[in-house]
Amino acid sequence: MSTFLYPEELRYTKTHEWVRVERDSAGQLVAVVGITAFAIDALKDLVHVELPPVGRSFQAGQEAAEIESVKAVSPIYCPVAGEVVAVNTQLENQLDRLAEDPYQQGWFFKVRITDPAGLDNLLDAAAYQKHCESESH
Repeated sequence: MSTFLYPEELRYTKTHEWVRVERDSAGQLVAVVGITAFAIDALKDLVHVELPPVGRSFQAGQEAAEIESVKAVSPIYCPVAGEVVAVNTQLENQLDRLAEDPYQQGWFFKVRITDPAGLDNLLDAAAYQKHCESESH
């Protein structure tokens, strides 16, 4: 089994999204969302990404985007409730960025968080690593 590093400052979902919480210029909480190295490795040859429209609101756990590999189309879920305020359109033409730098350049979308309590439902790095280890057995 290959071992991945999961940045400690991020939060994670059991469906393999990561979240970095930032503040926008107005001081509101924004979740930067991507998929983990574990998910990217499992998907293998990525061919397409479908990003959500800016301005669309999602509930936590709602499908917000899709990533397509040669094997399958996989949903990307919004980890927290909020409104999409930005999308990483560079991914559409440069999916290789995901494998190269999943936690910085490889973000998918940013969501202005409407329910900060939802962050408490996310996993820390150690809990996510345990979840991945249990999935790969």
